[in-house]
Amino acid sequence: MSTPMKLDPTKMADWEVAEQAEQSMKPFTQMAAELGLHDDELIPMGKWLGKIDQKRAMARLGSRPAAGKYVDVTAITPTPLGEGKTTTTMGLIEGLGKIGRRVVGAIRQPSGGPTFNVKGSAAGGGLAQCIPLTPFSLGLTGDIDKITNAHNLCMVALTSRLQHEANYDDARLAKSGLRRLDIDPKRVEMRWAMDFCAQALRNITIGRGGKMDGFEMESGFQISVSSEIMAILAVSRNLKDMRERMGRIVVAYSKGGKPVTTADLEVDGAMTAWMVEALNPTLMQTIEGQPVFVHAGPFANIAVGQSSIIADELGTRLADYHITESGFGADIGFEKFWNLKCRFSGLKPNAVVIVATVRALKMHGGGPAVKPGIKLDEAYTKENLGLLEKGCGNLLAHIETVKKAGVRPVVCINSFHTDTAAEIAMIRRAAEEHGALCALSQHWLKGGDGAVELAEAVVQACSEKNHFKFLYELSTPLRERIERIAREVYGADGVTYSEAAAAKLQAFEADPEIARLGTCMVKTHLSLSHNPDIKGRPKGWTLPIRDVLMFKGAGFVVPVAGDIKLMPGTASDPAFRRIDVDVETGRVKGLF
Repeated sequence: MSTPMKLDPTKMADWEVAEQAEQSMKPFTQMAAELGLHDDELIPMGKWLGKIDQKRAMARLGSRPAAGKYVDVTAITPTPLGEGKTTTTMGLIEGLGKIGRRVVGAIRQPSGGPTFNVKGSAAGGGLAQCIPLTPFSLGLTGDIDKITNAHNLCMVALTSRLQHEANYDDARLAKSGLRRLDIDPKRVEMRWAMDFCAQALRNITIGRGGKMDGFEMESGFQISVSSEIMAILAVSRNLKDMRERMGRIVVAYSKGGKPVTTADLEVDGAMTAWMVEALNPTLMQTIEGQPVFVHAGPFANIAVGQSSIIADELGTRLADYHITESGFGADIGFEKFWNLKCRFSGLKPNAVVIVATVRALKMHGGGPAVKPGIKLDEAYTKENLGLLEKGCGNLLAHIETVKKAGVRPVVCINSFHTDTAAEIAMIRRAAEEHGALCALSQHWLKGGDGAVELAEAVVQACSEKNHFKFLYELSTPLRERIERIAREVYGADGVTYSEAAAAKLQAFEADPEIARLGTCMVKTHLSLSHNPDIKGRPKGWTLPIRDVLMFKGAGFVVPVAGDIKLMPGTASDPAFRRIDVDVETGRVKGLF
């Protein structure tokens, strides 16, 4: 399928482009057949999309080598508007299709939080989108709902157990087949989950009333996609792996300091039951008809920020090129892809694309603040080589990070119509002088035709031998890993720890099992540092670790840098104000 010529993204909103393109979509079964999947491996959910039965598909494909070229798409440190990473992922897939390559992609399912807030639904934009847009943006095939339910079921098990242990003696508990866990209500590690940005629910009190109304305690909510269960979905290889991981989740600690797990609460099996269907990736398509898996995600600042290992294992066996996407910049999304996802999957990237824009680099050079809903200063729409040159330091930091993984980066200049030839030449020169390939791409405006240069650069990078290596080994002490990530990826001079974080790390390092878990950093995506207001390539700073969480089921120790909230807030001008429905046709409009 080629993009109809009448689609002009300069004159249409993204949702209007998607709506028109959807009239030429391939049926789900046709898309799956062209990808090489069999009928008994398909779970149709309507005419245009469905899930892939990963157990059946991998039973057939698992003996094949993962021979497809494996490409990760990451970015420089973005503005709050985003720099088009998913748009570039879609454009690259379309561009590889244009030059005759058999290609498939994997992206993350959007969260309801940003979809109805300021970031949008993460389907891409212009002529480089994943469609159909409305189901993609509004729950898709239900995976995030299942994560929310599994997570909250765990909280139900925990809070009811606290109530029963408070009101029953040991004999009464024993009649119900329970042993006293002696849970410390002040050391509960989980909160309730909701997939919206609801700052009013960050800190709440539950169990108000009498003893029949629960155990009164401080609690709160986190956004669903920050749940450890989302991370487990991203890294699980199959149902057996997921079931084992689900039982290792640490929910709280006893008053004696012993971890209380989902297995202790005997809720891990029921939680897994909620997740059985979520283990199957959803198959969608680009505007130009290439296949795209949508599975797991999204945020890399407060979570693992990756599409699933299952999607990548399928993609690298079904196509010549498999394009996956990591959240935010290379300092967080790619770092976790590199040292966590690739370690768990055994897959190694052949190339890494770093998305850059003139707009973001000018911001990093000292340009005026960029804020959603506020008109861009003319510094961003008129040529300003001074700002751009200063801001290129941020790009070079991300190039160096990718090179430390032993992979040659490809810088994609995501073109805006206000970019000038001199500005593009400056970015290209800076990238190439520091060992990266560089390509200008106009995929938003022209779809696959506009991404041919990028596609050819990726093919070239994939043809080169690389020397992929991890930043640390699992035998490296936890503090040394944190220090290495801070210094070599973020550019910090060192790390400081709060008293609470230091105490937790000491306990974790004393446990050989925990000490060998991966390291999943929590940090702002708006700066290389922990402070979102510091742009460019900061120098002379230290990374403050205020807390350390443990996602034992996912396989991570999670150091938290700075003031990061697991429940984001809704802005004063959210997207939901412009989303509506045509009551005659049921058509949803206003999504972006």
